[in-house]
Amino acid sequence: MLNDIEISSSVKLDDIREIGKKINLNEEDLIPYGKYKAKIKYQNIKGRERKGKLILVTAITPTPFGEGKTTVSISLSMGFWKIGKTSVVALREPSLGPVFGIKGGATGGGYAQVVPMEEINLHFTGDFHAVTSAHNLLSAMIDASIFNGNPLGINPSNILWPRTIDMNDRTLRKIIVGLNPLKNGPLREDAFVITPASEIMAILGLSKDYRDLKERLSNILIGFSYKKEAVFARDLKAQGAMGALLKDALLPNLVQTIEKTPAIIHTGPFGNIAHGTCSVIAIDSALRLSEIAVVEAGFGSDLGAEKFLNIVTNEIERAPDAVCLVASIRALKFHGGLKKAELKEENLEALEKGFDNLKAHIHIINKVFGLPIVVAINRFPFDTEKEIELLSTLLKKEGVSFALCEGYQRGGEGARELAKEILNVIENSENKFKRVYDLRAGIREKIELIARKVYGAEEIEYSKQAIKKIELFESLGFSGYYICMAKTQYSLSDNSKLKGWPKGFKIKIDDMRIKAGAKFIVPLCGDILEMPGLPKEPAAWNIEIDEKGEISGIF
Repeated sequence: MLNDIEISSSVKLDDIREIGKKINLNEEDLIPYGKYKAKIKYQNIKGRERKGKLILVTAITPTPFGEGKTTVSISLSMGFWKIGKTSVVALREPSLGPVFGIKGGATGGGYAQVVPMEEINLHFTGDFHAVTSAHNLLSAMIDASIFNGNPLGINPSNILWPRTIDMNDRTLRKIIVGLNPLKNGPLREDAFVITPASEIMAILGLSKDYRDLKERLSNILIGFSYKKEAVFARDLKAQGAMGALLKDALLPNLVQTIEKTPAIIHTGPFGNIAHGTCSVIAIDSALRLSEIAVVEAGFGSDLGAEKFLNIVTNEIERAPDAVCLVASIRALKFHGGLKKAELKEENLEALEKGFDNLKAHIHIINKVFGLPIVVAINRFPFDTEKEIELLSTLLKKEGVSFALCEGYQRGGEGARELAKEILNVIENSENKFKRVYDLRAGIREKIELIARKVYGAEEIEYSKQAIKKIELFESLGFSGYYICMAKTQYSLSDNSKLKGWPKGFKIKIDDMRIKAGAKFIVPLCGDILEMPGLPKEPAAWNIEIDEKGEISGIF
């Protein structure tokens, strides 16, 4: 059996200009990056009519084994082409850290991939490097200002802006800078975050044009002065140079699927520290260029979908027409109490017990947000007929539409029925979309609405530090910002050990952060890592390059 990179390498790709023609993009609309990748000149297409339907793809609570959300998203878009509908799948860009760490690549798998997979998973078109450079430019300008007389009176112990690198490196979580202060600036604590966790990544993903980008960059809160006054990037005159570094990165990237249908891949904000979806420009482009835009959200519906529906829909001024909720029998058995070694064995009791988790996510999408929903049962080879029959019966009892997805094994053909069912649901279901909170509500009110309505929390507890931060943010005029919750992806609660559909739990807000350029207030629930570390046996061990320059081992 061929592995992912062998499958992708076996496909003869079309020239990216030919892919562009399928969605009415001419040569003058593209900036080629070689033969198989291109930037889309967004300014050329943003005047076109938004004719597309919007499908959001989310999932049940993730497990460490993966539910195949990206694979379903890609195969679903290909499935729409199989039934005569033009479609563009819009995805996030992969981060180098997870590629070389434990997660591996982020280009799908099997016969549902975006290609060229090794290029997309590695340097791609340089967007991540541009974000890293813009972020670190601001870091350098802060320290240079302090070293050169400190005209803004920045308090070195009150700097909020870290440094960034796109690699898992736990030793950089806390560092000391300014050794030899006379030559290098004051001695102080600093830190690195991984590039997807950079506020610049979130800003890039939310910016609608260069003016918006520059304004957001100028509004970054970098710290406080000795007089306890807020200091912004604009005070350092940093926004122009940062914007220049991001000039090409603002443009979305066009590639193709394994079946030579178009895909747009752009920006990569983390799903549990930022909003976790591709850029608003990518989504808008997909809506203008095709009949159906398929957009993947990060993690489960309590994280990626919640943020998409409360934040991104405001920015794109558009709600999804339907939500595709990805579930796997393997994951449901895990939520039903089975261990990793037991997941490939038939176990109807564990499946039925774990079904509670799927019910929770159905409730979030359908009852809390009021959106039509189709469950995609992402089939694995070891799923038995009895297990599929039981899950189908349970979904019928809930009155929820569903379809099997076999995109990994069969590509677009394996998602044909899922595509049909989604169109059927759009046609015959009422869309009662509503957001969980009004932006005009107070910070605590917005937090508590998310915690109670989406997570199902019974109680919300704030640390003294969190309360002080809320008061500070309100005094600075940030009350009307979005809430971008940071919590574990492995549970609906803030405790990763609580599986299924936990009840009666308490959410604790330990600290708060502000991403003023992105217009996010980020409540921290527990210890959320912004800089992962490599595992004992990293995926990097398996990645090779031969004498011909061919790369292997990426999965």
